Amino acid sequence: MALIDIGANLAHDSFDDDRDAVLRRAQQAGVAQLVITGSDLASSRAAIDIADAYTGRCFATAGLHPHHARDWGDELAAVMGTSAAGGGIVAIGETGLDYFRDISPRDVQRRVFAAQLGVAAEHDMPVFLHQRDAHADFIAILREHLPHLSRAVVHCFTDGRDPLADYLAEDLYIGITGWICDERRGGALREAAADIPDDRLMIETDCPYLLPRTIRPKPKSRRNEPAYLPWVRDRLAAARDTAPAHIEAITTANARRFFNL
Repeated sequence: MALIDIGANLAHDSFDDDRDAVLRRAQQAGVAQLVITGSDLASSRAAIDIADAYTGRCFATAGLHPHHARDWGDELAAVMGTSAAGGGIVAIGETGLDYFRDISPRDVQRRVFAAQLGVAAEHDMPVFLHQRDAHADFIAILREHLPHLSRAVVHCFTDGRDPLADYLAEDLYIGITGWICDERRGGALREAAADIPDDRLMIETDCPYLLPRTIRPKPKSRRNEPAYLPWVRDRLAAARDTAPAHIEAITTANARRFFNL
C-alpha cells in the first residue's frame, strides 16, 4: 500500500526550483500519487501541466479559492469546463468560503462558490472544498447543490465535532492535514478525528503550508512538502487509536475511489 496526498499546492512558486526533487522525496517516503490543487487561473493551468508531465503520479484540480473570488470570470470557467470534459482534472476546486480573512467580499464569495458547484454538477465532477469561519453559509449553499453533485470533500478540515457532524450527515468526505499535528491549535480536531467513518477519511499535506509540528528532526525549512505526509498519517492514527497501516489503507482506497484514480 502507498499514500495519496489529496491536496498538494505544487504549482506554488516555492517549488519552482526543485519540483522534481520534491516528487522524488515524496516517492521515497511512500507517497505514490498526489492531487495538485488549482486555486486560481494560473495555478489551475499549472496543476494541469504538472499532471500532464507526471502522468499516473500527479493529478490536477481546477478552481478558484474564495480569497480570489473577485477574479472569477469566463476564462477560468472555460478552463474548468474544458478540462473536466476532456479528463484533464479529477475535481473542481479549490472552492468554498473563507470569512477568516475576507480577502474577497462575502457576497462575491457566495456567488462564485455556487457558480463553481454548478460547473461541477454540469460535468459530474467531485468537488474539493475550502471552509474557514463560514460554516453556516457554506453548508447552506452546499446543501442546495448536493443533490446534483457526485462527491464532495471538505479539504483541510480544522474544526471540531459540531461542524463535522453536519458534513458527515451529508455524506461528505473529510481531508486531514498537518493541523492535527499542532499541539497549540489541533486539539478540537484530534478529539473529532475518531468520529470520521473509515470510508470518509482522506489525508493531505496542503503543502507548502501546514508543516507538521511533530516532525523529528525538525526540518530546516518551514516549507511543507508531500514527503511529510506520513507524519499526518501517524498523528491521525494516534488520535483514532489505530495503526498507521490502517490509516494508510483506508485513506488510499478512499482517495482512489473519490478521484477515480
